[in-house]
Amino acid sequence: MIPAIPDYVTAIFVLTVLTTGLLCQSYIRQSRIPDRKRKANFVLLLQSLWLILQGILAYKYVYSNHLDHIPPLLLIFGILPPFLLIVVLFLTRSGRSFIDSLPLRGLMILNIVRLPVEITLFFLFLHKSVPGLMTFEGGNLDILSGISAPIMISLGFGNKRIHRLALLLWNFICVGLLLNIVLRALLSAPFPFQALAFEQPNIAILYFPFIWLPVFIVPLVLFGHLAMLRKLLL
Repeated sequence: MIPAIPDYVTAIFVLTVLTTGLLCQSYIRQSRIPDRKRKANFVLLLQSLWLILQGILAYKYVYSNHLDHIPPLLLIFGILPPFLLIVVLFLTRSGRSFIDSLPLRGLMILNIVRLPVEITLFFLFLHKSVPGLMTFEGGNLDILSGISAPIMISLGFGNKRIHRLALLLWNFICVGLLLNIVLRALLSAPFPFQALAFEQPNIAILYFPFIWLPVFIVPLVLFGHLAMLRKLLL
């Protein structure tokens, strides 16, 4: 863990991770697949094992003690596996069936977790663990995705038959905002290809529990958008 981070910042983030996992479970149980309870239990087990594994690797300083490795160990063992899983889900028949069974409204609600994530990033900036460019004050506007999600739902945009074009536009904008902060985070991390924020690198994502942001929350949010786009374009 990062010694200088107050306990309340860690608590906010851990609660955000737990909320993300619970929302994911809820939406799987709401899906149309017949064996949804079994699939939800399997996903819960998979999520738990993944979080534990990544937590151990970060807690043991595996990622933070090998910063010169090319490619970075975080990319190989932390970020790549969930993105490969997303690819598999979209390329296989059973994966696409699972994606299509998920509720559109639930996938939209998932974006609300981006609000406490941005609050966490701001606190981490104040405690010199991420650069200012990763906060909403520094040009990271990803918080708008979290703010706009409940507004879109309240206006009736959770039904894909209503204002389909608006939903598509919202998703593309949110994906753009997500990619913006992901690039900022990677290029400001103390990796061999660091190009930004040399005065205050992004070190938080290398340590427990903030490792769960790039290896769990970000892939889930991206998956949610890709799933929504598939449902809207079908």
